[in-house]
Amino acid sequence: MKLLLVWLLNALALLAVAYFVPNIHVAGFTAALVAALVIGLVNMLIRPILVILTLPITILTLGLFILVINGVLFYTVGHWLQGFEVRTLMAGIIGAIVYSVFSWLLTAIFIEDK
Repeated sequence: MKLLLVWLLNALALLAVAYFVPNIHVAGFTAALVAALVIGLVNMLIRPILVILTLPITILTLGLFILVINGVLFYTVGHWLQGFEVRTLMAGIIGAIVYSVFSWLLTAIFIEDK
């Protein structure tokens, strides 16, 4: 039940990102649900591999390269899915940051940890 609620909150966060970041477009709530699922899967499966492979540059940039990795993954998911569009890499980076902040806020508000 908690997983479904987090998924719905992430879809709402994605709709908010599309509202606030100009070069990101989500066709509707169904597209946001699919995109939130794919973003979650990509972050779970591909992101750890990229973080390990780019560890030297991440250390040199004091961790800021993680923002680029998140943005590239967000941008890539935007090109894979219909109904979810990320036009530029910079919009992907900004969108990934805004998405994580909105997702964190919504999860902190609606889900109580015991």
